[in-house]
Formats: sequence, structure tokens, C-alpha cells
Amino acid sequence: MAKQKVIYYCQNCGAQSSSWLGKCPQCGSWNSFVEEVVKHDSDSGSQWSKKAPAAQQSKPKLIKEITYSEEERISTCCAEFDRVLGGGLVKGSLVLIGGEPGIGKSTLLLQVALLVQNQKVLYVSGEESEQQIRMRAERIHKDNDTCYIVSETSTQQIFQHIETVKPDIVVVDSIQTISTDSIESSAGSISQIRECTTEFQRFAKTTGVPVILIGHITKDGSLAGPKIMEHIVDCVLQFEGDRNYGYRILRSMKNRFGSTSELGIFEMQSSGLREVANPSEILLSQHDADLSGTAISATLEGMRPMLIEVQALVSSAVYGTPQRSATGFDLRRLSMLLAVLEKRCGFKLGAKDVFLNIAGGIKVYDPAIDLAVVTSVLSSNLDMPLSQKDCFAAEIGLSGEVRPINRIESRISEAQKIGFERIFISKYNSKGLDKSRYNIEIVECATIEQVFRKLFA
Repeated sequence: MAKQKVIYYCQNCGAQSSSWLGKCPQCGSWNSFVEEVVKHDSDSGSQWSKKAPAAQQSKPKLIKEITYSEEERISTCCAEFDRVLGGGLVKGSLVLIGGEPGIGKSTLLLQVALLVQNQKVLYVSGEESEQQIRMRAERIHKDNDTCYIVSETSTQQIFQHIETVKPDIVVVDSIQTISTDSIESSAGSISQIRECTTEFQRFAKTTGVPVILIGHITKDGSLAGPKIMEHIVDCVLQFEGDRNYGYRILRSMKNRFGSTSELGIFEMQSSGLREVANPSEILLSQHDADLSGTAISATLEGMRPMLIEVQALVSSAVYGTPQRSATGFDLRRLSMLLAVLEKRCGFKLGAKDVFLNIAGGIKVYDPAIDLAVVTSVLSSNLDMPLSQKDCFAAEIGLSGEVRPINRIESRISEAQKIGFERIFISKYNSKGLDKSRYNIEIVECATIEQVFRKLFA
């Protein structure tokens, strides 16, 4: 007979306790413990829910005595997805993809499942029926003879389907809808998520079949479920974007087999997600007339250089307190840059409203965008347009100096490739920089005053 036991789990970190606690002793969060009834049944569950047999007794080895080989990767035939993974799916890896509802997680993975060549893919859906998935596949206009679809929520049934199909890749949508018989609590609870993730981990490590899990996120943007789930998996990817724009960004938050600095960019269309090989062209507005308050910045997203458009509007304050608004940029950093312009450079902006927008709906955290922000604000304040052939890449210090940034060579190369004629950088970035390699004019500046004179003199 099954033995029932009540355990209290922390919703934040997954810590368990035999009684309710107001504050979690591990993560320090308050009122995060919830009650769950756990059923321990030795006869229930799949072969992957049981602990693996004890391996041969290990012994310590010198690090030079350990043999290793490069990880064998499976190409998904999606260049942007492979880029974020570090070159493809590693055999036996466990990948977790999170994102807001409706952002395109299921569409992305179904598209990847249909793109993979010469590999059997089993797509397990716990949220949609097989007919709904077929309708999405018709919309994507892709067909595949090696992609299998099943609608199932029990891990025991899922592993039976896996034994029948013997796939090379398994996709689970989503981990919050999957449950195991060894736990009595409902699907999506802390214990179910942790146990199901552990079962898929054992399966992936034992058979060498990579497993991709889709995870929900909470209202604050973090992955739903205990933090221990993120420690179990090998890769954590974040799929994000603005619903008002068609662009989607796939970021790597954790990757045991590659860099976490890479990101993939997609464009959502009626026929699915389109890979964006050159994001600079879609993030720059196409207009013929010279407009004031617009500046182009050479920034970095991960390891990829791209050019983005910064738009500023400066107007007289209608109310007593001037307004400061920023979209896609840190509002506190904008206030700091405005204070630098007023204190160090003498521009009176304290009684004016300042609005800033990053075109394309993306959020930028690179400090190299500071110079473009400052020049766009000055351009709008003076109502004098900047040249469409100029771009900027530098950080602004509190004393008004133009500070150097990292990877200046890749930024200059990207600006040259797009067709810009001048790029403004810090003069401290010129050390070791071979200007003869570039066909673009490199303007070096040390202070904001020098930038102002060269632009508006």
C-alpha cells in the first residue's frame, strides 16, 4: 500500500521541511513554503525514476591521467539556435528554454524539430493536442519524415513512447504540465517539477539522447519552479522579445558546453520564425530626410556587434517638474548622463523634458551606447540633425570624459560593413588599433566638448 507523507516545499529554491516555516533557511524568502502530499511507492514510476545502480567503485586520478574527447554535437539546421548552444546539441545534454506565454517557444522548437535532418525527433506536448500541433506545422510550411508527435503528460507513458520510437532528440512542452506517478501532488508543483526534471536528466545521461524542456516563467521574469531545476539542466536559454515588435532574442543564461555570451535573433512572421543573420539592418530606421535627435550606436549583444538607433526628444517642460522617460535604456543612467551634460559641459537641460527611445523594441545594457545617447540629446536640444553616415561607440564618465570600451575592432568592422563613413570613439581606444585596416574614418575624442565641436561646429 502506498505510504503518504506531507512535506512543505519552498517555491523559490525547492528546500523541503517537515513543518511550515515562515522564512526559508536556505534562500531567505518569506512565506514561500507550500504543503504537498508525496506518495512514496516503490512499485510505481518508470525505470528512470529509480536511482541508477551503484557504479564501480571510483578512485582519485591525476588530472593528466583523465582521458577526454570533444563533445559530439547534433546540428539542428537552425544557425541561430546552434550559435546559442555553442555549435549544436551535445549528446546526453538537458536544455531548458524559458519565456513569456505566447512569445514563440513552442513555435521555435517545433520549427527546429522539423528542420533537423537525419535525426528522429519526438515532440511531446502536454499543452496542445496533436491536431493543434499539425495546424502549426502547416502554418510553418515545413515537413519532415522523421518528426514524431505525441500528446502526453505522464512520464511513464512518455518513456514507453521513447522506447518504441527510439528518437535521437526529445522535446518536452512543457515541464510544468508533466507529472510522474511516484509523486501524488498535482502537475506543476515543486516536487513534480523537480522529480520529472531529474527523470529526464537520468534518461539523457544514460542513453545519450539530448532532451529539450520548455519552462514557464513567473511574473517577475524568472523560470517557474525551484532553482534546483536550473542547476540540474546543462543549458538554460531565455527566449524574450517585445509583443509590439516582431523581433525575438534567444539568450544563453547557462551553458556547460559553450559560451553564455552568444545570442540568436529571430523575426516572428506568419509563417514562423525567420533567422536574422544581420540584425543591424532591421534595427536601423530607413528614412531619407535628416532628423534631429537621432544617433547610431555600435553596440554589442553578447559577442555579436550590431548597430542600433537611439532617438531622443528634448522639449520645454510644461509642468513644474521636468519629465524623464526612457524605453529600452536604463532611466537612472539617462539621469546621470543629463547631469554630466549640465554640470561638466554647461548645457542647461534641468528645466526640459527628455524622452529617449531605443528603436526596434530591444533593451540595451552596453555602456558603449552612452555617447550616442548624449549626441542624440544634444541634437534634439539644438534641433540640428546629425549626419546619417556617423555612428558612435564610447562610454561617458562622470567628469565628462569619453572612456574606452572593449572589442572596439569588431564595432568598427560592423560600422564599415553597413556603410558608415565616420565612427566616434575614445582616443584611449586607439592604442594598438591599426587604422590602416579600415576604410572608415575613425574620429578620436577625449571629452564631450570635443565631440560637440566636431559635430556642431
